[in-house]
Amino acid sequence: MRVQKPENEGNKMGEFSHFDCQGHAVMVDIADKAVTARTAIAQGSIQVSPEIMAAVAGHTVQKGDVLGVARVAGILGVKQTSALIPLCHPLSINKCSIDFAMDDVNQVITAVCTVKTEGKTGVEMEALTGVSVALLTIYDMCKAIDKHMQLSNIHLVHKAGGKSGDFCWNGGE
Repeated sequence: MRVQKPENEGNKMGEFSHFDCQGHAVMVDIADKAVTARTAIAQGSIQVSPEIMAAVAGHTVQKGDVLGVARVAGILGVKQTSALIPLCHPLSINKCSIDFAMDDVNQVITAVCTVKTEGKTGVEMEALTGVSVALLTIYDMCKAIDKHMQLSNIHLVHKAGGKSGDFCWNGGE
């Protein structure tokens, strides 16, 4: 049996493509990239019922402190991103925070994840994973009350550092 070693040389798909010249999926070679400070902020929302909003705010959900558990779950999601997304590099995370805002009028809980590192690749996927896992945890902890919850608007808000420079969400324009 002959094993083919993926090569990035001759790649017509771009310098940082996740495919080699034969079309095989590969992890991007970051060996020669400079170590820089990198930050990413992502956010997303979950639409909930008035009953769920009241239970979360009043700390009366039977499974426990919903936002506290969701915060820890989101941080764990950040730390596990490379195990979940096949071509992500494992990273040393310097900072991770998950914050929540509750909009009682529209029955929406918004999660914001901030991730920082110093490395050769960015932390956008980690921030997006952190938000997603935090919101999924809210769903899991509240589904006994009402399953009509909807996750939405998960997106990168800001990124800084690296060769591609800074990015700021402009509302999709």
